[in-house]
This record gives sequence, C-alpha cells and structure tokens, in this order.
Amino acid sequence: MKLLSLLRDIRRNRRNLVTRPRFLTYLVTFRCNARCVMCDSWKKPSPNELTLPEIEAIFAQLPPMDAVRLSGGEPFLRADLADIARLAARVLRPWFLHVTTNGSLTRRIVEFCEARGRATPLHLLVSLDGTEATHNSIRGRATAWQTAFATVSELAPRQRELGIRLAVNQTIVDRNGAAEHRKLRELLHPLGVPVNAIVAYNQSATYSLDLEQNILPMAAGEFPAFAKLDAADLDVLMKELQVQPQGASFPERLAKRYYFEGIRNRLLHRKGVPNPKCVALNSHLRLFPNGDVSVCQFNSRRVGNLRREKFLELWNSPTAEAERDWVRRCPGCWAECEVLPNAVYSGDGLRYAFTKMIPLRNEGRDDHGHGI
Repeated sequence: MKLLSLLRDIRRNRRNLVTRPRFLTYLVTFRCNARCVMCDSWKKPSPNELTLPEIEAIFAQLPPMDAVRLSGGEPFLRADLADIARLAARVLRPWFLHVTTNGSLTRRIVEFCEARGRATPLHLLVSLDGTEATHNSIRGRATAWQTAFATVSELAPRQRELGIRLAVNQTIVDRNGAAEHRKLRELLHPLGVPVNAIVAYNQSATYSLDLEQNILPMAAGEFPAFAKLDAADLDVLMKELQVQPQGASFPERLAKRYYFEGIRNRLLHRKGVPNPKCVALNSHLRLFPNGDVSVCQFNSRRVGNLRREKFLELWNSPTAEAERDWVRRCPGCWAECEVLPNAVYSGDGLRYAFTKMIPLRNEGRDDHGHGI
C-alpha cells in the first residue's frame, strides 16, 4: 500500500498538486555544544521547545511517515530524545528513524541505542570532518574528535545487536577535504563504518541568526560553497568523494553518485542537473523546535505553528499555499537534506537510476576493494 501511495504522490508532485507529508525533518533543538565554523546554530536561541505531550499531540495529527529525521542543533542535548524517538516510531510508524549527531555525548548516545525498541531501524550519522586536528578546528572544541570517535568506536561492533546502521558524515569546508576524506576512510575501514561527505553551503536560512530569511538561488546551477575551491581542487575532491563507502548497497551508491553529480556540475558552473522538482511543503515537512513549520533549508519563513494550530488547517492555509508558489518558482538548490526527499518524491531518483544502473553495476573497485 505504501508503494502505491508513493507512486500516487510522485504523480501529484510532478503536477504541482498538494500532497500530505511523508518525510518529516524535526529539529528538536537549536542548542549545540559545538562551535562549528560553517554553522550558526550554536549562536541561536532555542526557547519554548515543544514538550513531550505537545510533540505527541502534533504527531497524532500527522499522517504516517516513510522516514523521520531527528536533528538539531545537537539533538542529544535534549534529555528526552529517546522519548521523542519512541513517540515517532509508535505514532508515525516510519520505515526508519534517522538521527544526526556530533557524537559528543557518548554515554547518552550509547544508552539511547541500547534502550530503543528494535522494530524501527535506526540510521545514526555521527559527524567527523577529518582527522583529529582538522575536526577539532572545524568543530571549535579541543575534545570534539575524542568524544565523537569514542562514540563511533563503541557502537561500530554492536550495530547488528542494537539494530542500527552507523555511518560517519564529513562536512567539506576547505580544499583539504579530499585528503581528510581518504584518511577518514582508511581510519574507519577496520571498524566497518562508511564515510559519507557533504559540501557545506556558504549560508543557510535555517541556521541563520536572522529570523524568517529567504536565500533564494538565482539559478539552478548556483552552489555557493563554504569552501573556496578552484577547478584543480574540485577534480581531486570529486575523485575521492566518488569512492563509495564500504559495504554500501546499490541504492546507497546510486544516491551518493546522484548527489555528487549535482555538486560537480554546480561547482563547475555547468547546467544545474540533476535538478528534481522540490517537494518542500508537500511530501517534506520541516518542524522547528518551538513548533514552527518552515519552508525549507533556504527559506525559514514560517507557515504557521503546530503548537497553536491544527495540522490540516495549517497545511491547507493561504499562507502555506503562497509559500508553495514560492517553492514552484525556485530554480532549485542542492542541499543534501533537501536532495534526498526531492529525488524520491519527484520521481527524479527513479529516472536517474534507470540511466545509471548498468554503468554503476560494472564499475571498478577502490583501494580497499570496494565498489566505486
């Protein structure tokens, strides 16, 4: 049934018709104990965060979700994150939960994984932006590497036991990212932990100190990266990033290839493809810590607040429809947190899969014998 409804919603998204959300991104807090150079979340106030009863009441109004992403800030700064995750699994019945963390609160993270129910798979993504000195510099904490690596090391051998899928996320912020990516792969290979990478945007409306900011891309080929990369830097970076994570499934390999093709074309100022139709305020719902519903990563204008408004009233409001018109006019961004739901729920990911399936299956191996 979910597959049939997914195909129906893909058709509706392609025809610019309103759908119910199927993918929830819930920023449980803006608070953060890191001081990252590429993010201002730690500078943002996070007042009036939703309480557990309020979260349960909001979840009860939402349709079942395919996926629920719990993020921040640093989500584990909420002592009740395990309760939030249990509510999401029980009420929203997603195929999987996804949690992104800087890995600093090792004991709390491990206990979260140990105490959770196993019925809903958990994808846990721990941030490591390079080896120790690099990571500590980027994250602004002298112990950032030590705590994050301890988290990864403790959970890596227990993935099957705990029903989790563990990966490391590297944020590329400068031209050293390619060398650091290789070092991370080699370091984490004995632990069996894959390394994903994203190229940081120069600016995000979601994490800006300015409220309700609209940073509209002017063209589909735009990608204002945080890192200053020339063509030679980009060639080296792309060669490293296209080495696929060890043990990655074919869909995972395909998704990363899709993302990196879009990055490469944009940074080289080529035609901005792939460029799927955006599903913000349709299949993708973004919820802020205080209950605000925003548009997307680059438009933090508030459609309404689910603490004060019923979901269906907000979703079908003139304000929501006006912002959907903005989404339809947007030429397209390439933030990874938007790329995945856009690719899936627009059908562009399926189209890409058909064009790349045979070449990807027949590609060679990297220096550790993993598919590239």
